[in-house]
Amino acid sequence: MQFAKAAPEVYKAMVNLDAAARKGVDPALAELVKVRASQLNHCAFCIDMHTKDARAAGESEERLYLLNAWEDAVHLYTEQEQAALALTEAVTVLTDGFVPDEVYERAAKHFEEGELAQLIALIFTINAWNRIGVTTRMTPGAYKPTV
Repeated sequence: MQFAKAAPEVYKAMVNLDAAARKGVDPALAELVKVRASQLNHCAFCIDMHTKDARAAGESEERLYLLNAWEDAVHLYTEQEQAALALTEAVTVLTDGFVPDEVYERAAKHFEEGELAQLIALIFTINAWNRIGVTTRMTPGAYKPTV
């Protein structure tokens, strides 16, 4: 399915939501969050897209390769990035139906309220994109970064 053609109003709204959610979020952190959520959601298209965008923006191969095991490679990620990744996992998975207080509080220590709100928006937006990509069977590989 070509989602943008099949549901153009929804696609346009998603593009606008994505742009709004990224405002004020460090671009490098945004790509780490997008890749990690996409890994958890098994969205090959989004993993392909956001790893390419991250590389184009200067992200290291090592940090991208180890992102799915970031808790075992904490020396590669700042405390702020670790807090954002923990929040990304909690919001994406919602295993117990909620985000644990300690995960939220950890993120709140590293982000001001407005920044935290933007980070949460970024996380739920990439989750929505992942669900579109996985459901419509978007094929990875053809994406080229514009950076």
